Amino acid sequence: MESNKPGFPKKILGNKLEDKHLCNCCHNILRRPFQAQCGHRFCSYCFNRTVSNGPQKCNACIKEDIFEEPTSVLKQGCAFPDNAVRREVESLSAVCINEDCTWTGTIKEYELNHEGKCEFMIIPCPSCKERIRFNEQERHNERECPERTLNCKYCKEPFHFKNIKAHDEICPKYPMICEGCAKKKIPREKYVDHIKLCSKFRTPCRFHVVGCDMSVEKEKIHDHERAYAYEHLNLLLHYIMGMKVSMEGLQPQGLEIAGHKLLELQQSLRELEARVSQLSTISSGPPVQGAAASSSSSTGPPGPTASTPLPPPPTLPPTLTVSTSFTPLPSSVGAALELQLHSEKTKVAELGRRCTELEVKAGTFENVVCVLNREVERFATTMEASNRQHKLDQDKIEALSNKVRQLERTVGLKDLTVVEMEGRLREMSATTFDGVFIWRISDFAKKRQDAIAGRAPAMFSPAFYTSKYGYKMCLRIYLNGDGTGRGSHLSLFFVVMRGLSDALLKWPFNQKVTLMLLDQSNREHIIDAFRPDVTSSSFQRPVSEMNIASGCPLFCPLSKLDGKNSYIRDDTIFIKAIVDLTGL
Repeated sequence: MESNKPGFPKKILGNKLEDKHLCNCCHNILRRPFQAQCGHRFCSYCFNRTVSNGPQKCNACIKEDIFEEPTSVLKQGCAFPDNAVRREVESLSAVCINEDCTWTGTIKEYELNHEGKCEFMIIPCPSCKERIRFNEQERHNERECPERTLNCKYCKEPFHFKNIKAHDEICPKYPMICEGCAKKKIPREKYVDHIKLCSKFRTPCRFHVVGCDMSVEKEKIHDHERAYAYEHLNLLLHYIMGMKVSMEGLQPQGLEIAGHKLLELQQSLRELEARVSQLSTISSGPPVQGAAASSSSSTGPPGPTASTPLPPPPTLPPTLTVSTSFTPLPSSVGAALELQLHSEKTKVAELGRRCTELEVKAGTFENVVCVLNREVERFATTMEASNRQHKLDQDKIEALSNKVRQLERTVGLKDLTVVEMEGRLREMSATTFDGVFIWRISDFAKKRQDAIAGRAPAMFSPAFYTSKYGYKMCLRIYLNGDGTGRGSHLSLFFVVMRGLSDALLKWPFNQKVTLMLLDQSNREHIIDAFRPDVTSSSFQRPVSEMNIASGCPLFCPLSKLDGKNSYIRDDTIFIKAIVDLTGL
């Protein structure tokens, strides 16, 4: 299978680096090596990438000054897989390049089982791009990533962690606490309906629109209004005065016109009084001349006799006729004028009375306004003090929030430490010091499926010892086989580990090792035993955390574990290792 990666990094090599193991393109350790017709070797990926744009000159030939056409021209079909070098490279010892990782093995094992899967590998978080260890990815995604998505535990809606406070402010299912009756866990969507009916809920006074800033329980609102009636009236008066001043400021011309009309009315009244006086004088003057003449003729000396004809009556002058016809006018006209005059005087008196009342009210209002101004100043001082206290409270809340965040980070680190300690405790509880070790593997079916899928092809057992200060060892098992036994056998290997007392022990390790798959009916155990090859590096004193595993790739056919058998009970198998202590 072609590789889509360049060469292995040089740092993974546990032994001395040789130039023949390096790619002439990426200068790393060869991965799936190809040998060109000029003799130089390249990674499969590097070679294909080089010739993807057409034939290219071999840079290694140019550098070594051996360039020769057409041999030194790289092109498709001019190179072949170098399987001999591939096997040689894949058998080289390798270590993990990630900090704190103690994995060791061959380059082949590194590629198959460890590359890209190391728990200590540094990777970027796909959400926040922070660089984290591979084994911390789950914890980071669940506890630390600011871009992680959470589901609200109340309304089940998803949101980003950084928006948690904003979501809590609008969540319809968020539990609220009634400030009146102290009832808890009221969903926000039902909170408004609750406070409409809650008799203990504190609501603003109905006079808050004119300045009353008190909040009162609903059941005590009428008591409050009775107790503070005087204060409410003062607030209301101040509000009305403010409106009056505003209206006067808006209509100065209307008031000026009204004043002019009042002056004109008073002038008209004075003119009417003058006319009435004039008419009264005319009606009480001397009698007309026609009446005087008739009176004197009737009382004069005796006239002529009857036989003497009387002279015709004299013709009246025109002025006397006009005077006689004007006599009845003063009574009707004067009555009408007196009526009009009385009406106008009544109106003037009413206007005067209203002006007096307004002057009294204005004086009262001025006194009230003075009192209210003092109250407003006192209220402003109180508000300023409240604002200062509120700012202090906000600073305290922010400081406490920072402490809470620090404690959350500390708790997270403590949790990680506890998990590590629990793992060590489990390992110590399974440790033995007599060279005999029984390994219980539960959930066998699931772990075997993981091995078949390549997710976890190998498993290591807890460490065990030949004595308290003896050799440190462990087992390594492949549930789907390894090497020649892959897919057909269960492979079991013995691993010598680096211990604290290695300087006191005899090396190489030369004790007989017996490996067993226990029959849980105690009838037929599967047993294999070997004595170490003292020339093998697997049994020399370890220079890293553990040596290369050695054991039985064909330990047990997988067919024996299929179907009904006595080796698997309750989805659990037992592996036993016995180290012969003779000579120790």
